[in-house]
Amino acid sequence: MNAPVLTQLHLGLGSFHRAHQAVYMQALQDRGDKTWRIVGGNLRPDMLETVAALQASKGAYTLETVNTAGERFYQSITSITEVISWDQGLSGLVSFAADPNTRIISFTVTEAGYYLDAHNQLDESFADLRSDLEGKTCSTIYGALSKLLHARMQAEAGKVTLLNCDNLRSNGERFFGGLKQFLAKRGDQALLAWVTANTSAPNSMVDRITPRPTPEIRERVKAATGRDDAAALMGETFIQWVVEDHFANGRPAWETVGVEMVSDVMPYEEAKIRLLNAPHSCIAWAGTLRGYTYIHEGTLDPEIRQMAYDYVTDDVIPCLEDTAKPYPLDLPHYRDVVLERFSNSNILDTNQRVAMDGFSKIPGFIQPTLREALAANRSIDAVAMLPALFLAFLQRQQRGELPFKYEDQAMEPAVAQAICAAADPIAAFAAERVLFGPIAGDTRLIAALRQATDRVNSFISESSESV
Repeated sequence: MNAPVLTQLHLGLGSFHRAHQAVYMQALQDRGDKTWRIVGGNLRPDMLETVAALQASKGAYTLETVNTAGERFYQSITSITEVISWDQGLSGLVSFAADPNTRIISFTVTEAGYYLDAHNQLDESFADLRSDLEGKTCSTIYGALSKLLHARMQAEAGKVTLLNCDNLRSNGERFFGGLKQFLAKRGDQALLAWVTANTSAPNSMVDRITPRPTPEIRERVKAATGRDDAAALMGETFIQWVVEDHFANGRPAWETVGVEMVSDVMPYEEAKIRLLNAPHSCIAWAGTLRGYTYIHEGTLDPEIRQMAYDYVTDDVIPCLEDTAKPYPLDLPHYRDVVLERFSNSNILDTNQRVAMDGFSKIPGFIQPTLREALAANRSIDAVAMLPALFLAFLQRQQRGELPFKYEDQAMEPAVAQAICAAADPIAAFAAERVLFGPIAGDTRLIAALRQATDRVNSFISESSESV
């Protein structure tokens, strides 16, 4: 009798999952390891056209990757074997969650989608989170998983791993804390006890630049392969996945296809968040202010590239290397590789995509370097440029002068309006605890932001004069 195929149930069929985790599962299957598959679905009724296209193709789609030399490669991905239609009760997802052959439930969520404040407490100011807590809906990661895991508990389907695949620092640990708070607030002590005893939530670090799909990608795929693929997408050739090897009920043999299975993901995660995610935002904000559309344009601008380089070199590396033992990564090399990746003019990654969610990215990506440098009595001149760029970006957004719609799930509109309308916007910005936490209002922060704002204003003036 053949052993059953085991399932990784993934929540969120966006581009990143399909260009990252699904690719690793494909690599396993291409090696002849067919013991695992992916089943996927969304928590909200979005991406309906893409979902329909994936259902029509039984989960198959084409991935285009492109390197810095402009060489393009095409791969058919078939590791997602079933695509679940959305309904308000998430009935399709619930069915798979309650199946004993489902051993991993993974998910891709933006930083703001965890609804955690600076103290890792659930922020109940969000209407969708409150609605989920009241049991009216199940549209957040916590509401959805509580429904899925309740069904699994009732079915006595066994242990399951809850696997984050996103940019939240200490993502597994912080998500798990949020989930337990959610269950406690709902008074669901039985499910809370079951989750504590029967699940694990390993931390992970994911990396691959994956732009939003455009019609041009579909056209290139058709020209190269002959397939008219409505779910086609593209990404860079670089790919990385680092996962703590802490699984509750088995896992695929990912280590055989390049996944780094480690005991502690923190050094890799910290390097990626501070040396990749934060410079990415820096370049997006600065590039938008200079009138660019794409990330590579800003990275190839010597002044913007220098801002990102100085931030990493002057402030981030001294913070990360200020430890008793050597850092496990070559940080200057990591910095240079990242900037080379951002320079890839074939990716066409937009500033709009990368610039989003600044109210989550400043506390998550940038505040730690500000805080640690100040604690060590070091300069914060280079890192202060990043929030100063965001403030200028925010002021432009508030005036309706951005060339695109800005999305920021964690930004309270009244807070942004108050900052920009204040008599002293810099002081108001620096005093915002959502952004700066324990250093909000620090006189050294305010002084550095004033100096950085002068530099940003000069940068913007130079941009205007060159037009």
